[in-house]
Amino acid sequence: MHEMSIAESIVEIIRETLGEDENRRLVSVTVEVGELTAVVPESLEFCFNAIIETTPYRGAKIHIRNVPLTGRCQECGEEFHIEKYAFVCPKCGSTRVQVLGGQELKVSELEVDENGTGDHR
Repeated sequence: MHEMSIAESIVEIIRETLGEDENRRLVSVTVEVGELTAVVPESLEFCFNAIIETTPYRGAKIHIRNVPLTGRCQECGEEFHIEKYAFVCPKCGSTRVQVLGGQELKVSELEVDENGTGDHR
């Protein structure tokens, strides 16, 4: 299950970004997961929740944004959702397809409560 190592990496990114300052409470982390990454969102959420409980960030939520696999035909310029990993333009049938989205796997947002005041970053 590679989701466990991905969850560990997410927690490491949080640590590097926030440190372990007790005055800064992590509320949530948003992760963009591309369709092509083969990450199972439910497994990633489970692994993140298991790891986060042993850290100063316990109680933080993970929000997973699924990014669809999209492409652009290099022959006719058509942009489309690539379904079932068929890299074929639905308009002209060309296989010269440039991937535009769906390969992402990144932490895109951390929501932090500073000093318990309700201010979020």
